[in-house]
Amino acid sequence: MNILLTAAGSHGDVAPYTGLGARLRAAGHQVTLATHDSHAPLVRAAGLGFRTLPGDPGATPAHRADRDAPGTPTTRRALMRRAAAFVAHLGTGLADAVTPDTDLLLLSTTTAPLGWHVAEAHGIPSAGAYLVPTVPTRAFAPVLSGGRSLGSWGNRAAGRLSLRVVDRLHADAARALRTRLGLPPASPAAVRRRVEAADRPVLHGFSEHVVPRPADWRPGLHVTGYWWPHLAPDARLPPAVEDFLTAGPPPVSIGFGSMAAADAERLSTVAVRALRHAGLRGLLLSGNAGLTSADSPTDDVLTVSAPVPHALLFPRVAAAVHHCGAGTAAAALRAGIPSVPVPFTADQPFWAARLAALGAATPALPVTALTRTASLDYAATRLAAALTEATTTPALRTRARAVAHHLTAEDGPTTALHTLTP
Repeated sequence: MNILLTAAGSHGDVAPYTGLGARLRAAGHQVTLATHDSHAPLVRAAGLGFRTLPGDPGATPAHRADRDAPGTPTTRRALMRRAAAFVAHLGTGLADAVTPDTDLLLLSTTTAPLGWHVAEAHGIPSAGAYLVPTVPTRAFAPVLSGGRSLGSWGNRAAGRLSLRVVDRLHADAARALRTRLGLPPASPAAVRRRVEAADRPVLHGFSEHVVPRPADWRPGLHVTGYWWPHLAPDARLPPAVEDFLTAGPPPVSIGFGSMAAADAERLSTVAVRALRHAGLRGLLLSGNAGLTSADSPTDDVLTVSAPVPHALLFPRVAAAVHHCGAGTAAAALRAGIPSVPVPFTADQPFWAARLAALGAATPALPVTALTRTASLDYAATRLAAALTEATTTPALRTRARAVAHHLTAEDGPTTALHTLTP
């Protein structure tokens, strides 16, 4: 088959599809991943074809849809405003990415609400390939609700409301896309209901050990296990990181991936002070947050500017402080290390709550607790306490290792392959 994967967003929103795509390609399928230009090297390194999508979050500010918003939004209203700007750019790119010879269109959570219209216009079979659960259920509240259960009735009602919010968010872009594709008018809600009624398969790239499949989900909603990002067999950590790791006891990794800090200097200061208060060595993964120890040089803290694969780094550290995006949370579990979740936005509080419920993480410490408190020392003390708990509580490491053991028995991409091509 000629399979087109579509994924949009940050590194964590795209990288797992390289692992899924590589497995589909190894089975003999022709696989192309349509995503943003900044992810092209990642896609091509996995041996996949590449097509471009607009709205690149890794582009320069002048070319981003969210160029007027400093830092990652931490309120729901700001998140919706940024999402609306992102969606407005995405529809045209999806239409351009699909070619007549496409046999199967695999749609991510972010591309599905517009991708369904493209699939309809071309008469192409489509399936969902999601990194987060989106279907309403009594088992848990929607992922954007903050990870707190609202009770069985409340969870399902909130899930339905969440879908209506997504429909409204895509209304203008869907209208323009259907006009361009020559399709009759149809609201996003109507198209979504048609897709649901058709019982099209949806693959969920996470583990049932982390999010058990809800009993009230319809057949066809599959939880396959994680799709780990493609990693070249000869991949290695940078020499400076390798030297630091071997120079002393395992450090703590602190990094927030694609999350941008409104005050990078303050967040860096809090991180370095927390490491010192806790008496720990640390790796500051600079990322979009701009973490650095440049103003507080010490032999026990190393700033890492270049991206490093979590699959290589996390097994070598004592614990990881991270934003708890789906991919980073999964990587920490896979490595069997405790997490200190510092969620910024979106689905991150949901995954933070999941890790804590598994006993593999400390309670979530929202980023606003580190960036908006009056005292730097108070923020550093809170983070230091979490670091101490993560590195000295045996039960956290025991539970993290137990989950890691379960994850090693799963092969998400192969399960996905067999589901798509029985």
